[in-house]
Amino acid sequence: MSIQIKRYAKADEDALFDLIRSEGEEWGDYARDKNAVEKFKAALNNSIVYAAYSGDTLCGFIRVKDDDGFGVIIYDLLVHKNFRGNSYGRELMRRVCSDFKDATVFVLSDEDGYYKKLGCKKVGTIFDVREQ
Repeated sequence: MSIQIKRYAKADEDALFDLIRSEGEEWGDYARDKNAVEKFKAALNNSIVYAAYSGDTLCGFIRVKDDDGFGVIIYDLLVHKNFRGNSYGRELMRRVCSDFKDATVFVLSDEDGYYKKLGCKKVGTIFDVREQ
């Protein structure tokens, strides 16, 4: 299968939310209700987002933030379950690395095994700083 990666546009919105909803609870925070959807739309508008297409089907996306030259942080990477195993996630990450050649690219992950498989090096951890 061939993949086309392009910058996310408003025209991709419905397909992107369909993709998120197809993942169920794991991605539910982004689409659980109208408030969550609006909040994530704002996050999309304030991020750099790429959409991956196989033909006319949006099969994945990646959302990143540029930290003013100190690094690029990948917040979200999702490939539809029917398209996994075709290197679409890897290609989305390559696009980010290509577009930000001079920046270190970091990923916030709860899927460490996936990134280790790709050869990424774990360089730290992340903590929730709110009191428990």
